[in-house]
Amino acid sequence: MKVKSYLMGQWLTGAGEGVPVQDAATLEVLGHVTSEGLPLKEAVAWGREVGGKALLAMGFQERGRRLRALAQYLSERKEELYRLYATTGGTRRDAWYDVDGGIGVLFTYSSLARTLPEGNLLPEEESLPLSKDFSFQGRHLLGPKGGITVQINAFNFPVWGLLEKFAPAFLAGVPTLAKPATPTAHVAEGLVRFMVESGLLPEGSLQFVAGSLGDALEALDHRDSVYFTGSKATADRLKRHPAFLERGVLFNAETDSLNAAILGEKAGEEEVERLAREIAQELSIKTGQRCTAIRRVLVPQGRLEALLEATRKHLEGLKLGDPREEGVDLGPLASLGQKEEVERAVEALLAAGARVYWHHPGRRDGAFFPPTLLLAEDPWAETLHQVEPFGPVASFFPYRDREEALRLARMGGGMLAATLATPDPEEARFYLLGLSGEVGRLHILNRFNAHSSTGHGSPLPRLLHGGPGRAGGGEELGGLLSVKRHLARLALQADPHTLQALTGEYARGAEKPASTHPFRKYYEELEVGETLWTHRRTVTEADIALFAHLSWDHFYAHTDEIAAQKSLFGKRVAHGYFVLSAAAGLFVDPAPGPVLANYGLEGLRFTEPVGIGDTLQARLTVKAKRPRDEKSGVVEWAVEVVNQEGKTVAAYTILTLVARKPTDALPLGQTHFGASS
Repeated sequence: MKVKSYLMGQWLTGAGEGVPVQDAATLEVLGHVTSEGLPLKEAVAWGREVGGKALLAMGFQERGRRLRALAQYLSERKEELYRLYATTGGTRRDAWYDVDGGIGVLFTYSSLARTLPEGNLLPEEESLPLSKDFSFQGRHLLGPKGGITVQINAFNFPVWGLLEKFAPAFLAGVPTLAKPATPTAHVAEGLVRFMVESGLLPEGSLQFVAGSLGDALEALDHRDSVYFTGSKATADRLKRHPAFLERGVLFNAETDSLNAAILGEKAGEEEVERLAREIAQELSIKTGQRCTAIRRVLVPQGRLEALLEATRKHLEGLKLGDPREEGVDLGPLASLGQKEEVERAVEALLAAGARVYWHHPGRRDGAFFPPTLLLAEDPWAETLHQVEPFGPVASFFPYRDREEALRLARMGGGMLAATLATPDPEEARFYLLGLSGEVGRLHILNRFNAHSSTGHGSPLPRLLHGGPGRAGGGEELGGLLSVKRHLARLALQADPHTLQALTGEYARGAEKPASTHPFRKYYEELEVGETLWTHRRTVTEADIALFAHLSWDHFYAHTDEIAAQKSLFGKRVAHGYFVLSAAAGLFVDPAPGPVLANYGLEGLRFTEPVGIGDTLQARLTVKAKRPRDEKSGVVEWAVEVVNQEGKTVAAYTILTLVARKPTDALPLGQTHFGASS
């Protein structure tokens, strides 16, 4: 059997014998991987053209809904992915991290899509006036690059690794060409088959190549990107390709790093126990084959033995074996080649002055490698901080004070993640400042959060995954940060009407007088820029007194005539929240209608004091809108409250839920989310 590739809308088989893929536990040959003779260069152009157009025809909102539906589809087929996954040496728990973790990323990005506009442009910040009369304005926005992303994945996460790269690219509207690592390519193929069979992905939005990329990189240019996960050596070699040096292709690398765990000087017995448990978990999950796993442990000299023993106790009862057998806690490494790499790395560490403190007595045949704890009493040899055994191995180092611990941590040359076990905020601040340029994610572990912590080695979709230096310098995940990385940032300069039309958000100077009260309109009927000027209201002393009584806010500036004269304002002034409430009274249409409820308030500023006798008027403008579900949408309203002199006294954005038009009132063949299927 050969693992197939999915290119230009069809499953294809490469020529030649290919590289064998083995079951990690039994060493049975499962198939061969080859991409020889496949039209990879053509697939890049086809994906860019066909997939790019199909994705941009949807918009952020629809792509987010597709991701949710895809997550649900894959959730119903998890058991089949689990069975495939067992051939990689992973246990059921390991499969949960890979399969369920990957599906969870899809769910997360589908939720994030709800905060995005309906189209394909993502405005940033606010419009910047470039002329006094607002006729010329500028705004930063993110738009499509028009390219494709080539995603090169590592062997240790064939499901999560593919999905965590695919989700933000898909949401951004960028087609994907995914390349798995050879030892686990058969699992990735199974995943992609499900994704294609779901019918949820537009043609060209996902392609898959099992084997070498061949001449695919030759087809890339400044519109495209390569997202790589793997060894630093491979990343360094790839970066020298003309695609990156000459044609400006974005290269995002997430590479192996010697992640550190530090037991703080202020740590108590509970922190010692919690950190020991964390280290043991990092060595046992996926048999230590995670790029975020703890590789170096820095411990105060007097507590070294205690932490080593506590870690050993958590490891010694674990059972090694075929992950399909009941009661097995750890499987083998992913391949014989991977075992050989770990053995070479351990030998290098021993030659640099480390010694074996303890190793598990379990199996060593085939691709099995038992959990191992190394100890280096002299921690300063550079090799100890440069060589990574990508398996169940951790090295322990003593330190004399926190300055020394920081120096040792920095010797790793850049980390994806680090854990600091301390309950002390001052100690945490020291390491935060000292490591902020050394690590992509800092995990503080202590007695207060250990029961709820997701752990050292688990990247979360809403948080940055990546790190500086040896870790590759890339940025994956991070919520919308990773979506934005797939888009092009540009400065747009235009008149307010054009700016508003292009961004879908209100630009000052492009107001449209409301023909009827906007609260009488359904979500679909509201236009961005539609503006209502309200009638006026004069503030009285009774208003201030009654609001103070109602709210129990008797602050002196509102209620004490003598004290108020000595205040910043020189007189009694109305409560800021009275101004807010009075403005609502001015612009709210009280009769039942499409506006369902307040949803929030943002950016509130009180810019001028309001005194007794001042007259208020409000301006209500549709600022932006986005669908929420089939029944309602979220409408943002820009509110400006002015006084009798025309000065702005308050400005803010309110959000309301507005009903959508009944479906029987929509044009034939249409739904709220576009053409009916």
